[in-house]
Amino acid sequence: MINLTLADIAAAVGGELTGGDGDIAVTGSVEFDSRAVSPGGLFVAFVGEKVDGHDFAPAAISAGAVAVMGTRPVAGAPSIVVTDPLDAMGRLARAVVDRLPGLTIIGVTGSSGKTSTKDLIAQLLRHLGPTVAPAGSFNNELGLPHTVLQADERTRFLVVEMGARGAGHLLYLCRIAPPTVGVVLNVGSAHVGEFGSVEAIAAAKGELVEAVPATGIAVLNVDDQRVRAMAARTRAEVVGVGEAADATVRAVDVRLDERGRPSYTLIAPAGRVDVQLAISGRHQVGNTLAAAAVALWQGLPFTDLGAALGELRLVSTRRMDVFDRPDGVTVIDDSYNANPASTEAALHALAAIGLRRRRVAVLGYMAELGDQERAGHEQVGRLGAELGTDRIVVVGAAAGPIQDGATQVADWGGESVLVTDQEAAVALLQAELRPDDVVLVKGSRYRTWAVADFLRGYCRRYCRFPHHDLHYAAGDQVVHASEGRTTDPLRRPQDAPGQEGHADDGWRGLHPGHRRRVHRGTLRARHAAGQAAGRTDGSDHHRGGPAGPVHLPGPGRLRR
Repeated sequence: MINLTLADIAAAVGGELTGGDGDIAVTGSVEFDSRAVSPGGLFVAFVGEKVDGHDFAPAAISAGAVAVMGTRPVAGAPSIVVTDPLDAMGRLARAVVDRLPGLTIIGVTGSSGKTSTKDLIAQLLRHLGPTVAPAGSFNNELGLPHTVLQADERTRFLVVEMGARGAGHLLYLCRIAPPTVGVVLNVGSAHVGEFGSVEAIAAAKGELVEAVPATGIAVLNVDDQRVRAMAARTRAEVVGVGEAADATVRAVDVRLDERGRPSYTLIAPAGRVDVQLAISGRHQVGNTLAAAAVALWQGLPFTDLGAALGELRLVSTRRMDVFDRPDGVTVIDDSYNANPASTEAALHALAAIGLRRRRVAVLGYMAELGDQERAGHEQVGRLGAELGTDRIVVVGAAAGPIQDGATQVADWGGESVLVTDQEAAVALLQAELRPDDVVLVKGSRYRTWAVADFLRGYCRRYCRFPHHDLHYAAGDQVVHASEGRTTDPLRRPQDAPGQEGHADDGWRGLHPGHRRRVHRGTLRARHAAGQAAGRTDGSDHHRGGPAGPVHLPGPGRLRR
């Protein structure tokens, strides 16, 4: 973060400074995990369900934090007291943006592919200058400000992933980090249970391009008709990407190799270039086209583009990570999250990589599909069978309609089995896998993480399967299968798999990318993209900046 005094920060967030000198400067990072605090940093204390972050303030001060921001003063430490630390982080992030006039902000949204595309864009932009875009999904009202606060005077590009669960969510995030470039990848049924309809999802995703100024660009996937229609909602220059004949940045002659890695010819106004990707999945064609468009319009020479695209690698974990085990089994770990569209893409990747090999798909429940839940699960089951998957392992009764969909394909020569939980799935794979098999692991959040980690080998050290209680530490959450509940182990997402965190700082459940109802003291349900764009208690927040007053409504005031 840029250096700010405590007085500057208190003014930016509307807080009260107690117990310290306003001239003290914050020269380090802003952290809500006391273990991540660095010398000169600011520690933000959240009050959680079971622990209170203020109790960990002494540890943060010992680690070098110069002050604490929370809902009450901390004895023996300079404190900035605010009503809502989450809202304060958003205000502080906007204050930092306003002090960085040379910063270009790229916002990325879509029903699937946001994190991967954010990573791809960042890799290309680093050819042009210092870029901030941390690995993992930091796409909500906690994660996005935390990302913004990593920018400083040296940062030229800030790439932020933006998630939404309803109308106004992206609008709120765009007020924190006003985008110069908006990228919309697709509109699908992810979180349709929250939105109510795919049309409502499209309306919400379009808020990103509405926020892009006339001097910016809107990168739209014109192969998706709902995204294509967003051209009418923006003042910015529209750059269409895709395989459609009228795309500004277009792919033709797409081919896949034996690892499912695409090659294609990219056509842009500056010319044509052959591209060979080193990442797997045909859907990466669209993701890399979007990344290429952003980079070209920001000044990457076209002559450098082909080589730069070929150098792209995976950054965030559990996303189309293809690896070979010593026993000859190939694993496709795409287990971070799932919806029907992303699962279909993963099944196509399995078909390509597993050509002339035995293909196994381990598929878990896809959450938040609302009244489309059964149809969505049946849809991916049918596709798995139609693509010739030899074995479909369905994990958990809630995902059972996947099996129903597969068995509806009359001429399918494969077999489907429904297992009770991840422990049973692991046992089945132990008994049945043989060299040269290809295994896909896919499901919403934690629902197949233990399976993926077992296949990777982590579970030899970190997983245990006691009767009726699955508890593993290799992923981003601790999962108690017997009770159907999850809690974050409070470790940073970039920590190595297998490092179990501890219930530290009071932000239990308030993960910077996870989307789940949580309780923080008396506050209700803070979802990933934020709650509404306005308050229901009638109050408004205003903060002045170089461009005039900026309305930053509180993101989580809806009562449910």
